[in-house]
Amino acid sequence: MRIFADRLADQLSKQLHPIYLLFGTEPLLLQESRQAIQQTAKQQGFEERHRFAVDASFDWNQVYDCCQALSLFSSRQLIELELPEAGVNAAIAKELVSVAEMLHPDILLVIIGSKLTKAQESAKWFKTLNSQGCWVSCLTPDLQRLPQFVQSRCRSLGLKPDAEAVQMLTQWHEGNLFALTQSLEKLALLYPDGELTLIRLEESLSRHNHFTAFHWVDALLAGKGNRAQRILRQLEAEGTEVVILVRTVQKELTQLLQMQMQAQHSTVSQVFDSFRVWQNKRPLYSAAMQRLTIQRLHALMQLLAKIEILTKTQYDQSSWPLLHQLSVELCLPQVKL
Repeated sequence: MRIFADRLADQLSKQLHPIYLLFGTEPLLLQESRQAIQQTAKQQGFEERHRFAVDASFDWNQVYDCCQALSLFSSRQLIELELPEAGVNAAIAKELVSVAEMLHPDILLVIIGSKLTKAQESAKWFKTLNSQGCWVSCLTPDLQRLPQFVQSRCRSLGLKPDAEAVQMLTQWHEGNLFALTQSLEKLALLYPDGELTLIRLEESLSRHNHFTAFHWVDALLAGKGNRAQRILRQLEAEGTEVVILVRTVQKELTQLLQMQMQAQHSTVSQVFDSFRVWQNKRPLYSAAMQRLTIQRLHALMQLLAKIEILTKTQYDQSSWPLLHQLSVELCLPQVKL
């Protein structure tokens, strides 16, 4: 079964699975999920905890020794395996399947890794482990799920934000869940009645959102002009290098141009398959392709080239105004003649 990290506490209160798979890119959710499992496991008699970092030279006999130790002679054991950032290769996959076959009621296995690819989700090792346990998604909530995440966090602290407060907390802490947690804990101390309004937030908090060039590009693809400008203003205020932004958006425009040309003799679905566009990214590219014709893309590429030349040759003149212009033009709807 698969659940999101914010549902793990409810799941643990009902049942403790023999295997937990914690995969994602959000450090806070990985850390909290891990701690929640440890706490519940300890309450159920898993007093020993073994933590292993798996790499190419890892000795799997250490894990096998733990699995072969029965509670008659030792405490029930929690085994944590941290997978390498590069992912699971064939050798590690084989060992994971072997470990799964050795599990018994006195062993609780927790596997921690980064974001899974579609290929990994379909792999034998993952299907074997997932069939016996619980897959906890620890990905950073996107802009659509973040308000729900904020409300859930507020409820757990006895906070009652109104709709505007939820929106502000979401905007100010996007991409920085550690800061969100700290802000909510601070607000719970400042306002014992739990009531959160726009005025109280503005009096108590400063912005803690953290945007990257990829947040900006996603907003551009989706055609969300206001959001794209807000992200770009913050990147500018943080001193982000213009060249980094130019290179990032250049890659997307080049790919969009190639996709539009291929779409002249293929279906959009075939184009996406050809360029290996992830399913969750397809709505973004679809929106961009509906707005941006081949002619517009050529014009945007020319503007981008102008920005790059200005950045690299005119050190006394800022290229940020042109970058903001590019951001606006990328999000404009298609003009129908």
